[in-house]
Amino acid sequence: MLTTEPLEQMRGLPPVEDGQQPHCGDSLMRIAPDGTWFHQGSPIGRKQLVRLFSTLLRKDASGFVLVTPAEKLSIAVEDAPFIAVLLEVQGAGPGQRLCFTTNVGDVVTAGAENPLHFKIVDGVPLPYVEVRRGLTAKAARPVYYQLADLAQMQDGRLGVWSGGIFFAFGP
Repeated sequence: MLTTEPLEQMRGLPPVEDGQQPHCGDSLMRIAPDGTWFHQGSPIGRKQLVRLFSTLLRKDASGFVLVTPAEKLSIAVEDAPFIAVLLEVQGAGPGQRLCFTTNVGDVVTAGAENPLHFKIVDGVPLPYVEVRRGLTAKAARPVYYQLADLAQMQDGRLGVWSGGIFFAFGP
């Protein structure tokens, strides 16, 4: 059963933004554009392990890091750290709510706290939603098509509504 309760409230995410852990090097991990997590070049196959690592992820001035109580390690993120794999639409028009579920189990509703934005790549608007702590999820192709189906014109701009905010597909 899906819940719309944020991951922080369900499990209590570790306070990765607290403390001044020393930077201890590279984790030898990377997150590919498709959301696959790798360690030393091999994919991490255990979903629970990826979920655990995702709760330790933070973006700071130096880039993406994994933070524990004792240290922080660099991690390469090739695009967005998460993928929005499901979209649940509640309501319609300006009162509509777009609830995204990520590949690591976060559930967020696009709105003021979790804005939806679009990067234009080769003339195509690619949707991203802020998930937590400045970390974003790129929409998977099926979610992208759902958003395209929901698109409407507002003041001469194409976009979607969520949480009372109109998110335009481009400038």
